[in-house]
Amino acid sequence: MHFADRLAEIIRKKQTPLCVGLDPRWESLPKELRDRHGNQGTEGIAKAFEVFGLEVLDIVAPIVGVVKPQSAFFEQLGPHGMVALRKILLRAKELGLITIMDNKRGDISTTATAYAEAIFGPAAGTYDQAGWPADSMTINPYLGQDAVEPFLKAARARNGGLFVLVRTSNPGAKLFQDLICEGKPVYHHVARALAKWNDGYLGECGLGDAGAVVGATYPAEAHALRKEFPQLWFLVPGYGAQGGGVDEVRPSFREDGLGAIVNSSRGVLFPTNPEDSNWKQSILHAAKTSAQALGSLLKP
Repeated sequence: MHFADRLAEIIRKKQTPLCVGLDPRWESLPKELRDRHGNQGTEGIAKAFEVFGLEVLDIVAPIVGVVKPQSAFFEQLGPHGMVALRKILLRAKELGLITIMDNKRGDISTTATAYAEAIFGPAAGTYDQAGWPADSMTINPYLGQDAVEPFLKAARARNGGLFVLVRTSNPGAKLFQDLICEGKPVYHHVARALAKWNDGYLGECGLGDAGAVVGATYPAEAHALRKEFPQLWFLVPGYGAQGGGVDEVRPSFREDGLGAIVNSSRGVLFPTNPEDSNWKQSILHAAKTSAQALGSLLKP
């Protein structure tokens, strides 16, 4: 099935556009996990990340349809961390979840192809041969079209998807993204190029397989982008701990209630302090609360 249609289907099935970000932070992990693995060096930290991540997947799988592992937290631990990341990705697939690998890659030629095939598998091989198999990944388009094309090719060979940085949620985004070029801010030109890259690759839901990262912290910009580019999926960071609420993410949705996936990481993973012995129940409650709040944005 086309990637955009898979997203639409699972969002409708779960009745929420919530995406749970898997961003393990050692200092925020439950105390029982840190006590169990804290004296084992980076191997122990990686094991704690793995145990925590797998537990989170089992908790949220009945509630949401999409998860987004942040590769940096695993990469910092070297080989042990990357093994843990692979196990989490494979478990997510077993649970029927759509995965977004958040690694924001960007390069050209064979290097871009290598980055892409690490997620989608080698061109002459299969998806299962990918080092870290995911349904989609985030990329940085700053190097231009020839840097994006290898990722598009690899993703489309597997009916996968991309999410391209367009209007990010961080406060410093304005430094470059708001610069005016030919009467429009730079992020608008990126969105326009992205819409063009989707030509001929729209699913039955009317959305493309290459989406835009558009932060919840800039709702006015999201509203303008949504109005002009109805064919783009928006991956919306900034919800919850970064300050974005339901009203801030509302402009990212189309009138039919589709078009946006809203990510929450800390708000779901760490809703209480690390000493909370009932941390699993706390995560379950946080996931249900966020899922229900965002589910109100969907149309029947």
